[in-house]
Amino acid sequence: MVNSAKNELIFLPLGGCGEIGMNLNLYGFGPKSNRKWIIVDIGVTFGSIDTPGVEIIMPNIDFILSIKSNLLGIILTHAHEDHMGALARLWPQLQCPVYATPFTMYLVRDRLSEFNLLDLVELNTIELKSKFNLGPFDFEFINMTHSIAEPNALSIKTELGTILHTGDWKIDESPQIGEAIDSESLRHLGDSGVLAMVCDSTNVFNEGYSGSEQNVRDELIKLVGEYPDVGISIASFASNIARLESVMLAAKVNGRSVCLVGRSMKRMAGAAKSIGLLSNVDQFITEEEANAIPASHVLYLCTGSQGEPRAALSRIATNEHRNVKFNKGDVVIFSSKVIPGNEMGIYALQNNLADQGVEIITEKMRNIHVSGHPCREELKKMYEWVRPMISIPVHGERRHLIEHSKLSKLLGVNHSVAPKNGEMYKITQNGVEVIDVVTSGRLHQDGSFIVSDGDAGLRLRKKIAYSGHISVGIVYNKNGEILSGPEPRAIGIATGHNGCLVETLMDGISELAELTFNNLSPKTINDEDLVEERLVSKIKKYVKEQTGKRTQVEVIVHKVG
Repeated sequence: MVNSAKNELIFLPLGGCGEIGMNLNLYGFGPKSNRKWIIVDIGVTFGSIDTPGVEIIMPNIDFILSIKSNLLGIILTHAHEDHMGALARLWPQLQCPVYATPFTMYLVRDRLSEFNLLDLVELNTIELKSKFNLGPFDFEFINMTHSIAEPNALSIKTELGTILHTGDWKIDESPQIGEAIDSESLRHLGDSGVLAMVCDSTNVFNEGYSGSEQNVRDELIKLVGEYPDVGISIASFASNIARLESVMLAAKVNGRSVCLVGRSMKRMAGAAKSIGLLSNVDQFITEEEANAIPASHVLYLCTGSQGEPRAALSRIATNEHRNVKFNKGDVVIFSSKVIPGNEMGIYALQNNLADQGVEIITEKMRNIHVSGHPCREELKKMYEWVRPMISIPVHGERRHLIEHSKLSKLLGVNHSVAPKNGEMYKITQNGVEVIDVVTSGRLHQDGSFIVSDGDAGLRLRKKIAYSGHISVGIVYNKNGEILSGPEPRAIGIATGHNGCLVETLMDGISELAELTFNNLSPKTINDEDLVEERLVSKIKKYVKEQTGKRTQVEVIVHKVG
């Protein structure tokens, strides 16, 4: 028997606290000198205008690498990208077993195959509602409802107490696929005693309930029937299998065949069929088959509801898709919400569609989307069932976590904390406290490379994206005579009417560089680094005066002889 007096129960978030997305949580147990660790979820978030050239962003795993020898495995609660999207990218550094339920594991295998890792990773498929053990941890998957198949809460039992990690969830009594939330198991867990609950905070500011997929299904069937003679496309999150089935039923009832457009939509449908879902609806038709029948007999289900420029819907809207085209009078239904941060891309897409005479219907106009996360009344129910001693809100921005912490105290929880990524918490019968702060932050997928968010090249790229770049080349001899140049070049500088703006600026830079060089002392001219430094300083100041921007300036000098 391990000496429990020296054991500690630890919670450490490295992603998902202070943000919605990029979830990565660590649980540790044991004495500090030999603590065993598990990872729960390992997700991504996506690049934005502030990260030019970067599409995928992941949590920094420096701390995990420092305890890698004591890492027992990665457990995935469900298959959304913000919970499992970093697995294939980061596994080569972690090299530990992976545990997930069948639907999630199907998608894990698919992703690992893309990265040529499938034969290297130890994969353990855990059936729904199953229990399993890793070192000092006893786990149980508990059925939840969410906007994807097989969402799970994770009961984590140790000799120091039980933690419930809810994952993403909502209360939906009619989820359309899978079972309703397993409130009986949650109540039983609460009766047995829960030391801490680590819980989803996404909709903590929303009163009431999130709503049921049954209502969305009914409305989609009705809505599709209102447009019998035109082409219809529906944009939705590919991972929402219940919504996919609802679209198929809406098509069937209204005499249409469903054509999936977009790789991730087809991938998710394959995963659903692998576990026996989508068996009670018609088969899909191909894009070629859809082209061969009247548009009024087809319903296209597309990726790209968030305005992603490379997704199917955007490519169709810009006439870049090889098979699918929109015509004036067609209808595009957005069966999704606007995720904060995606507004510009979505509205640009919708404006493009509107300009082509396409009618747009959104969830603001009809009841065609519900959230997959708990609103306040659902959170109250969860606390009523589980009755934890400690509340640890996650999966939210800072304001969400603070509000969730306040709500938990109103609901009778003794202790609560609004955690930050990198803060290591010790959980005891007396409460929760920060005992360490470890390295956190972000890793950026930059092409084929994974680099830290502090990478000098990425910082410079961001500056160039905002203010442009100017380079100046000069070749001179040992006597201080200019042999070539100054030759300025500009990237990302506004050209103005007929290029006059940038031409005038380049002429001014050339004259200034020559004048500055000719006024340098012989001692300075002998030092190429000093020459570059003096020229950069003068040119930066001049460009700021002329353009109002702090443009990146590079001077390259070469002394001959």
